[in-house]
Amino acid sequence: MMPAHETYDVIVIGAGAGGMTAAAVAAAEGLRVLVIEKTAFVGGTAAWSHGMVWIPANAKMKEVGLSDSVADAVQYLSGTVPEPANAGLRAAFLARGPEAVAYLEANTEVRLQPVKTYPDYYPERLGATPGGRVLEPVAFDGTRLGAAFARLRPPLPEFTLLGGMMVNRLDIPHLRKAGKSLRSTLRAARLISEYALQRLRSPRGSTLHLGNALAARLYASLLSRRVEILFSADVEDLSMRGDRVSGVVIRHGSRDRPIAARRGVVLATGGFSHDAVLRKRLFPAAAGFASATNKSATGDGLRLAAKVSAALNTDATSPAYWVPASLFPRADGSRGVFPHMVTDRAKPGVIAVNAAGRRFVNEALSYHEFVLAMLRDGNGEPDRPFYLICDRAFLWAYGLGRIKPFTRGYRRYVASGELIAAPDLAELATKIGVKPSALTATIVNYNADAKEGRDGEFGRGSTVYQRHLGDISHKPNPCVAPILRAPFFAMRIHPADLGTAIGMKVDARARVLREDGTPIAGLHACGNDMGSIMNGNCPGPGIMLGPALTFGYIAGRHLAEGSVASMTSAADASA
Repeated sequence: MMPAHETYDVIVIGAGAGGMTAAAVAAAEGLRVLVIEKTAFVGGTAAWSHGMVWIPANAKMKEVGLSDSVADAVQYLSGTVPEPANAGLRAAFLARGPEAVAYLEANTEVRLQPVKTYPDYYPERLGATPGGRVLEPVAFDGTRLGAAFARLRPPLPEFTLLGGMMVNRLDIPHLRKAGKSLRSTLRAARLISEYALQRLRSPRGSTLHLGNALAARLYASLLSRRVEILFSADVEDLSMRGDRVSGVVIRHGSRDRPIAARRGVVLATGGFSHDAVLRKRLFPAAAGFASATNKSATGDGLRLAAKVSAALNTDATSPAYWVPASLFPRADGSRGVFPHMVTDRAKPGVIAVNAAGRRFVNEALSYHEFVLAMLRDGNGEPDRPFYLICDRAFLWAYGLGRIKPFTRGYRRYVASGELIAAPDLAELATKIGVKPSALTATIVNYNADAKEGRDGEFGRGSTVYQRHLGDISHKPNPCVAPILRAPFFAMRIHPADLGTAIGMKVDARARVLREDGTPIAGLHACGNDMGSIMNGNCPGPGIMLGPALTFGYIAGRHLAEGSVASMTSAADASA
């Protein structure tokens, strides 16, 4: 279906979290908005994510008895993002992030709630908080979208239960205790009963959580404001009127068509995680090509911006945000990528080893720091192998990768090559290509301390963040337990990205900049098309979605506040 009009006030390219935020804000301000999405779904990678939004000094912290200040956040960021690059953008983020949350809750369907206990990733640094800076989306009933529910990108199947049931982070402990605790058993029974009823009228569960709930709420906001969304369409070029971006040229089916934008265009196409050329140019060789992002993130926004002389922000300590990932075959023949973020690495009874069979990292560090350690250990060597190692007690209690806890039939994962099993450590070492003596020595040394709840080599479980990711019921250290009970298991993990940090240079109004620092009139960017304000550092959970929503909001407000007279003449002349 082609757009209903030849001219809009604002055109947004990309229907991820940042793009939909910009569109929702512009529409709430009374502008006519068109969103162009290259796939058949809204949500982008955000729809697969945990949906965490990092906004320091947000007003909702008071609801859970926590306090914060911009001064504390500045102090924390100065210790975790020490580079001067993008300091002005970080200041804009801290100043306007809480404003963005308040605006979205007052004018859209977005509803966020504070996560009381979710520490910053470097809790020992000055200005860190134990929680509250992280906001999560309130659960959403997908049936409110009506027929449009089918256009919301489904969550990854590996993060659902029973073929399509989403659960929130508070449900997970109860599901693990089902059958052991009456309260947990009743809660699990209620969740499953509700899901069964939902499946009578929907192809998947309609109680949405995490990033799927955030994407759904943004989508509902667009629908309520009658924002047009053009699916399965590619933007071929940006239209120019003098030195101003005045619209786009789209390819929809076999037709090219110009569409004018009176006020401007917002680039929000999701970065370049799946562009092989840009990855080879900008990523370290040891990173390989695994990505936990949506496959539509192929650098479209960067290429469009380059045509109008936009500057690329390469001032990043890391070109991406990293996560260790295991790879597996799906039933349809595609390759699945499972990001090992919080479900297994920090739990007691698993370690990570390198190609020599030795530990190389504190497994309970943030996913980003974990992969930085992989890249350092790999010393630039492509496809260097790394493994998570555990025993049967761990696999049963916590699962591993996409293998869920209490899984009896693990042999199918062995048959697919995803999981490696052996009756003893020597055979496991042989199967993963390391010296049996090396792996055995690693386990023996680890176990000697682990039996007393210590990790003498890396200090695992030494911070509140690490303990938060562990198993609080395991004493004395929620992150440490010996590896003792055969059979033993290994799962190969790879460096993968959660999103790119290199993107276009923008100013505090989300306007795309040229190399000389001047803004390109009529062109804005947000999300991963915009260079990371954290310079590739990862200070806390939600540090991609927090800036994405904030700068999407800033872009939408700036486009609405601009002078209509100064913005429309060129667009009207070409419409």
